[in-house]
Amino acid sequence: MEGDVVEYRIDRGSGVPAYVQIVEQTERALRMGTLKVGDKLPTAREVVAATAINPNTVLRAYRDMEQAGLVELRRGLGTFVTRSLARPGAEDDSPLRAELTDWTARARAAGLERADILALVAAALDAHDSKQDEHSPGDREQKMEEA
Repeated sequence: MEGDVVEYRIDRGSGVPAYVQIVEQTERALRMGTLKVGDKLPTAREVVAATAINPNTVLRAYRDMEQAGLVELRRGLGTFVTRSLARPGAEDDSPLRAELTDWTARARAAGLERADILALVAAALDAHDSKQDEHSPGDREQKMEEA
């Protein structure tokens, strides 16, 4: 997959289906700006060669992303990104990204594993979201009505 913008890594022990991992990794690359509109995804054959998963698994992931409007399959040409999920602050050169990279390095140096770091980030997001809900009860009521 030399020259491709994204390389998929499948964690067989995660309990998450491989096709979902491909979709999530693609969405992450779209959010980070690593993948941009017009970029070509690796072919199913390239993904299979790099990850040793079933070709139908790759095709399922690509079909799901096409149905979500993220990519377009062009027969004979490949699969191309049609929509970005990037937001300001998530780019490679953003100050927030640099701070998070530094924090992650400190967390790793402190002996934390990937799952520990993800748990810390999730807990911080949950705490932030709870505080936001406390400060805007109208939004919380509206969310409950919509559910």
